[in-house]
This record gives sequence, structure tokens and C-alpha cells, in this order.
Amino acid sequence: MIKTLHKMGIKSNHMYLAGIASIGLSFASWFASKNAEPGAGLDRADRWGIFVGEWAPTFFAMGVALRIEETHREIEESGMEGYGQSQSMRSRSHAGV
Repeated sequence: MIKTLHKMGIKSNHMYLAGIASIGLSFASWFASKNAEPGAGLDRADRWGIFVGEWAPTFFAMGVALRIEETHREIEESGMEGYGQSQSMRSRSHAGV
């Protein structure tokens, strides 16, 4: 799933931003529910806030997983470039032995 998200162009920063937005949306939904539905009570507002607030850890975890995927790709790409150089250096070092 993470590789698919990465291929779709979703970056780790997008997920971190979604996590932060989720925290803000959690407060906003709690506040809106508390004020818009005075008969429903504070319990209902708390449930809305908690429901939306539970999204944040998921977004942050997906951000971490995407960051690992991005780092893995960067290392893989730079490792392939360095691989050819290390092979040529290795053959030169053995030539003098």
C-alpha cells in the first residue's frame, strides 16, 4: 500500500500535514458540535472530537512509512550509481596485487 501511495506521488509531508489538519479538524468538530447541538450535550461533542482525532496517528504513521520508502528509494538510486564506481575501483586495486 505504501509503495502504491508513493507511486501515486503522495509524499510523507502530505501525510504529516494531514495529521496536523486532523488535529485542527478534531477541535473544530468538537467546538461545532458543542455549539450547534446544545441539546445533545458535551458527550456527543467529545465523541465527534475523539473520532476525528483518532485519524491523526494513522496519518503520522503513514507519513513515517512513506518517509522510509522515500529514503529507501534515494539510497537505492544513489547506491546503483556508486556500485559501478566501486566495481571499477575494486578492479584497479586488485590489478596491482
